[in-house]
Amino acid sequence: MRDFIKRALKKLNKLTTEQVQDLLFSAVTEIDRLETVLDSLNEGVLVCDTRHHLVMVNKYTERFFTLSHHEHENEPVWSLARDEKIREFLEITLINGDRVEKREFDADIKGIPRLLSISVLPLVRNRQVSGSLIHVEDITEKRGKEARLRRAENLASLTTLAAGVAHEIKNPLGSLSIHIQLIQKALAANREMFFKAHPDGVDGIEQRPGGYFDMLDKYIAVINEEIDRLNRIVVDFLFAVRPMDMDLREGSINTLIEELVEFVKYELGEAGIACVLELDKEIPDADFDERYMKQALLNLIKNALAAMPGGGTLTIKTCGTDTEIQIGICDTGIGIPEENLSKIFEPYFTTKDTGSGLGLTLVFKIIKEHKGEVIVKSREGEGSCFIVTLPIPQRETRLLGYEGE
Repeated sequence: MRDFIKRALKKLNKLTTEQVQDLLFSAVTEIDRLETVLDSLNEGVLVCDTRHHLVMVNKYTERFFTLSHHEHENEPVWSLARDEKIREFLEITLINGDRVEKREFDADIKGIPRLLSISVLPLVRNRQVSGSLIHVEDITEKRGKEARLRRAENLASLTTLAAGVAHEIKNPLGSLSIHIQLIQKALAANREMFFKAHPDGVDGIEQRPGGYFDMLDKYIAVINEEIDRLNRIVVDFLFAVRPMDMDLREGSINTLIEELVEFVKYELGEAGIACVLELDKEIPDADFDERYMKQALLNLIKNALAAMPGGGTLTIKTCGTDTEIQIGICDTGIGIPEENLSKIFEPYFTTKDTGSGLGLTLVFKIIKEHKGEVIVKSREGEGSCFIVTLPIPQRETRLLGYEGE
């Protein structure tokens, strides 16, 4: 169609009035089609001239730019961006004439944090730059899907190691524990025989003879603690990879949370942490396995406790709709560095000296088994908030209406 219009324009002087009208109609139709295509894209497209003024834009871009084309036609395009970081990037890139592809930005769009990918490309016509093309894509969901897929793949890889870990580590740990107990019994017997044979002590030994036995008891106690710690890690690992036999029953999430807080309130008090409950009494009941759900929420509470070594406030809140329930567990602790936010649910990732790196992996798996979601919002130095979303089962059976005689 565009080739036809170009040929017709070359013969414009020879065209009749009716032919000119047809030509204009064809041009308008072509422009409308182009605008329709652009407005149908789920991505932002902006076209600028060589002075960096906006000459074409689609509707999707209005989410990220303050657009009223006629009001801002004499302003540089970067001045229309809502986000300051994006404004600076566009100004520097366009003025320098740089080509940048898929630069990512964290932006706040109408109060919601989003991840944007922005490309700036030159428009070349007849081997000359005639302007710039700016492409904006919201990749928040894409990155989220990639992270969820990566977590699922990591969980799958753990499953292949489970049998070997159970045989190679757990069984020897049991054997070590038994033999340590035998050593303790032998030491106790030797201690008793020594003091019976030397009731008045041993000449020439300045140190109290019982001190040697006390020292051995201390060393053995350390070994026992390490065996117990390794055993807990193995148990957590096996728990993470084994299929979960869920016993889903209808119940109150609020009641479960209240019982859980009662269980940990002494520990929170000792750590100087105030617990605030903001439970929505109107939320509907949900289907969940009480044992596993308590385990998941307890892990999140323990995580919050560890994040507030100097005390603070733990807030647990619930809210919901007819289709889902949200549980928020928020602390005023040290927060999570931005570079770690995408890794915290991955197996073995931990910032603790003694952590197994499986606590949040278990949380992720349990919530997934309940067909729910868990996300985290955090700022370093300000605290973290884990949000668990559980679906509400739709038990109503809707029948098709029938109007008959």
